[in-house]
Amino acid sequence: MDAQLIAFTGVAAGMVAMPGADFTVVVRNALVSRRAGVACALGIAGGLLLHTALAVAGVATVLAAVPALFRALQLLGGGYVLYLGARTLWSLRRPRAVAAEAAGTGSSAVRPLRQGFVTNALNPKAPITFLSLLPQFVPAGSPALPRTLLLALIVVVLALLWFPAVALLVDRLGRWLREPRAARAVEGVTGAALTLLGVLLLLEPLRAA
Repeated sequence: MDAQLIAFTGVAAGMVAMPGADFTVVVRNALVSRRAGVACALGIAGGLLLHTALAVAGVATVLAAVPALFRALQLLGGGYVLYLGARTLWSLRRPRAVAAEAAGTGSSAVRPLRQGFVTNALNPKAPITFLSLLPQFVPAGSPALPRTLLLALIVVVLALLWFPAVALLVDRLGRWLREPRAARAVEGVTGAALTLLGVLLLLEPLRAA
């Protein structure tokens, strides 16, 4: 057994499952429909695939070396998360059917897929995290590229397991969660969480400036 590989899988699983904007966006979309939730989850996995590819390519080094670019991406990502939160809270002002339509679901999975991808892809901390984490699990003397690609693949597979599972669980509980009062309460919580996350993401680069 490869002890380093097992250790990395555990660390990566914790990182993927950690509640944050990704988790909240999946829950928000899964409340509307299973299709929307799973599509959003696949979008997040796509964002992680992008980050791991960037880390493997070494592009994340540029973000670490150019603070202004890193802060710009933080502001962009924070602004997008804040927009999703504000939009969710605003939808509470309208009837449930209209709010669902405003969430961009309907029969199409394109918008939730895009929301998941953009939410994850605009997180500049992800490539920095991968850049600092992946090399620690490459055995000394081993070819770096094949091992790094394997570690990156593990992260993406974990995301493909975790986020669709979250979406399916929320959908399974949907009969209760979609009751008018419960639905509004959950939408209010997810909207407030996204708004708070967006504000925090925006404040962080402004404090560092």
